Amino acid sequence: MSRTNFQELLDAGVHFGHLARKWNPKMAPYIFDQKNGIHIIDLHKSVVKIDEAAEVLKEMARSGRKVLFVATKKQAKEVVAEKAAAVNMPSVTERWPGGMLTNFPTIRKAVKKMNTIDKMKEDGTFEKLAKRERLQIDRQRAKLEKNLGSIRDMSRLPSALFVVDVQKEANAVKEAARLNIPVIAMVDTCCDPTPIDYVIPANDDATKSIALIMDVLCKAIQEGLDERKLEKEKEAPAEEAVEAPAAGKKLRPRRAQKAEPVVEQE
Repeated sequence: MSRTNFQELLDAGVHFGHLARKWNPKMAPYIFDQKNGIHIIDLHKSVVKIDEAAEVLKEMARSGRKVLFVATKKQAKEVVAEKAAAVNMPSVTERWPGGMLTNFPTIRKAVKKMNTIDKMKEDGTFEKLAKRERLQIDRQRAKLEKNLGSIRDMSRLPSALFVVDVQKEANAVKEAARLNIPVIAMVDTCCDPTPIDYVIPANDDATKSIALIMDVLCKAIQEGLDERKLEKEKEAPAEEAVEAPAAGKKLRPRRAQKAEPVVEQE
């Protein structure tokens, strides 16, 4: 069963590509036609690719793995941040911090710094500082929150990246490739699909197009999370049933064995 249909994609303008003169020839397999100097994306192929990506993300969520959503362009950042947060997935929507993946320990240190500032505010240490110091720390905290706030709970590298606009997020795609992290991406007709593991041919400039695809993928992630929760709930009673007899079992004293009569041989 398809997760999305042709008409929904058409209504959202997913089929509008870039100007034909700006196209990347490697996107030829996903282009249906050309109209008024603009390439038209083959939505039948988009449907197949969206469904394929949705199944991959569902399995990742089911096995408890994290997917990092990356979208810093104006049309995408709000919708991506909102929908990623709804399924408890990290996102980068302000600016891609250089070395976010390849230098992950340094990024984690910055996140820890942010957590330390929060603890200072909670335990009253912050209030004991001079006014100038408090202002400096507040500015530092605001900057860290803006760039890293959405990944503060990401304690390890993500299992996959979802990217909107692979040209704009080229650094993220390069870092993922260096670490063999699979990339799922919305790829427009002007982009090179070669570095992308799961290509979704789609208009990456329209908010409606981005929102529709995000909606389908996040629903698949939610399905995976729900199935994982259900499996854990089933496992818990089974474990209790195994442990209960062992815990409540009373040890019975062993009965003394009757000694057999010794028969003297002649």
